[in-house]
Amino acid sequence: MHDWDDDDEIPAVHHAELEALARELTGCDHATVTSYIKRSPEQAARHEDLAPITFVHSDFAAGCETLIRRSMRHLPRDTDALTRNGLTADSFDDARRIMVLRFWRNLGPARTDFPIAFCDARTVRLQDARAFVVRDHAGAGGPDFDALAIVAPDEPGPHRWFSFPELHRDEVVAFRTYDTELVRTGATYFTPHSAFRDPHVAVGGPARSSIELRAVCSFG
Repeated sequence: MHDWDDDDEIPAVHHAELEALARELTGCDHATVTSYIKRSPEQAARHEDLAPITFVHSDFAAGCETLIRRSMRHLPRDTDALTRNGLTADSFDDARRIMVLRFWRNLGPARTDFPIAFCDARTVRLQDARAFVVRDHAGAGGPDFDALAIVAPDEPGPHRWFSFPELHRDEVVAFRTYDTELVRTGATYFTPHSAFRDPHVAVGGPARSSIELRAVCSFG
């Protein structure tokens, strides 16, 4: 990538870069990136869903496997991501395992307002999560789906949180937000995450600017 403001270069170049990284990290047979979201004051002005999300959440509740497979099945057959990976819209129906890997990258200065923090999934219980319905996310007209809000523990300490306070543009954080194998075994399959106020940064100075991409990883 050379220009993160170039909305043609991102799908043409960066999607394939992250598909290769997802395959390396997970050992999956195929990884497919079809879209991205930017968050900045300009994007937030377009729709409130594109502002930093300031409550602890994860993207998909346990019943979302069918939705994820269906969303890939309904991609146009000439979608670049399918052609690039030698797939068809039906390729995900027979996958024995589906994992959703999210990538988060800071596009602004090294330290910005409302960076993102991640909770170690091994310290979170399934019962700490509560499903809620997301309708028409970012006004894109997509299907409703169930996401997760995470309940704070009764006592401080059980949930272990991490952040990367000075991420540069050549660095990216990868985290898992869904995994059909973990859902089936009853393990924690999500990674709680949230934007937060960095007390070392003035409010809005500088404001958060970031990009998020999602790789749907399939295992044969």
